[in-house]
Amino acid sequence: MKWLCLVALLAGMPAAYGDSKEPSEAEIDGIIQKFAAKESEFAKARDNYTYRQTVRVLELDEGGNTRGRHEVVADVIFNNDGKRTERVVRAPVSSLKNLQLTPEDEQDLRSVQPFVLTSEEISKYFIRYLGKEVLDEIPCYVFAVKPKKMEQGQRYFSGLIYVDDRDLQIVKSYGRATGLLKKGSDQQFPKFETYREQIDGKYWFPTYTMANDTLMFQGGPQPIRMTVKYEDYKQFKSDVTIKFEDKEATAPKPEPKKP
Repeated sequence: MKWLCLVALLAGMPAAYGDSKEPSEAEIDGIIQKFAAKESEFAKARDNYTYRQTVRVLELDEGGNTRGRHEVVADVIFNNDGKRTERVVRAPVSSLKNLQLTPEDEQDLRSVQPFVLTSEEISKYFIRYLGKEVLDEIPCYVFAVKPKKMEQGQRYFSGLIYVDDRDLQIVKSYGRATGLLKKGSDQQFPKFETYREQIDGKYWFPTYTMANDTLMFQGGPQPIRMTVKYEDYKQFKSDVTIKFEDKEATAPKPEPKKP
């Protein structure tokens, strides 16, 4: 998605702004700093929650019918040492024919699609204020975001974020994942929308991601439909330093403490 195209697309969107006065440049800078600080708080809080993640990717034919399917249901939990890990609950054999999930796709599922823009991350992005919009009765500030510079092995978000004007947290993101790829790579990444809900009365947690796109590979277009559900958030209490581990399928599930 090109930056100019992104702005042009937004300019064509119907305005749903309130009557309130547009913020000044100084106020916009303050809003960015405040919501990034809130996002930093949220990122730390979410690291203390367990939840279930269900990923479904459908490969479609030219008529829109399902030709292949990939599905993984996993619980993000803590083991007895307090380390964050992932336990696969269900993973039927994939029937995808033209698609294959890559390490970049896995990274996007973990960090880009549930996008969090913290104080530590804002220096990596150009952030441009675009106006106000009411999203599901929630007045929001709308920002266009794109990476300033991309480094090998890192994944980034490029698109729009909607920030609740009261809680100053992201409630929706729309865009795509991007990053540097190996020369000759034919990887394509779909546009997606991620929605958040207020789970604990304080923070907005990602609950649903959807993508309905056509990926333009060198061998031809491939329509896909993808959904990711984040469910059953429960707070976990621990004084142990949390570290994420990719695989620890046999880790027992501790008794979580509800907020």
